[in-house]
Amino acid sequence: MKFFLDTANVDEIREASALGLVDGITTNPSLLAKEPAPDREILEEICALVEGPVSAEVVSTDSEGMVREGRDLAKIAPNIVVKCPLIVEGLKAVRILKQDGIRSNVTLCFSVPQAIFAAKAGAYIISPFVGRLDDIGVDGMSLIRDIQQVYRNYAFETEILVASIRNPLHVIEAARIGADIATIPAKVYKGLLKHPLTDSGLERFLEDYRNAQKVGAAV
Repeated sequence: MKFFLDTANVDEIREASALGLVDGITTNPSLLAKEPAPDREILEEICALVEGPVSAEVVSTDSEGMVREGRDLAKIAPNIVVKCPLIVEGLKAVRILKQDGIRSNVTLCFSVPQAIFAAKAGAYIISPFVGRLDDIGVDGMSLIRDIQQVYRNYAFETEILVASIRNPLHVIEAARIGADIATIPAKVYKGLLKHPLTDSGLERFLEDYRNAQKVGAAV
């Protein structure tokens, strides 16, 4: 499974990329709005830091506007993937962008039929939002299982990106299901590396080493 970082913060991306474990980035207008630099400058810097796909979202709601924005975003770097909302106009834009050789990430997916339509329109990535479904009492990960089954049934090439991840359990379940990608907030990403037994085990090893050094010095 590929790990994407869900952020537009260049410092977070630089820190995570240093581990060599970031396969791509997802951004959206809300994340970009939190950063001080202009959106295009941020996206240019992110694309320079990360070799994998970098999702940049359109803000138009009509297909012509989405296509115009998508073509402009694609000029930033070869690894830009254009995010379009899962609405009728968005799917129209996805089909046109694919004809232009521009990859798309269809976002705000909440049902299997939506995922099927996105795949048939030519989406490179589909982004089901599991956390938002959990928020309204629906099992978000069950949607991932269902989409995975349908995509396998019909050999759709669209990759499943698990979005709106809230905790490490979402990541673990996504891996069990076999989702292609999990896009993870920086806080959750860091949490995946942590375990209290690792910390306590390391401290014990170091303490044993320090005690052995003291005994050796005394002898």
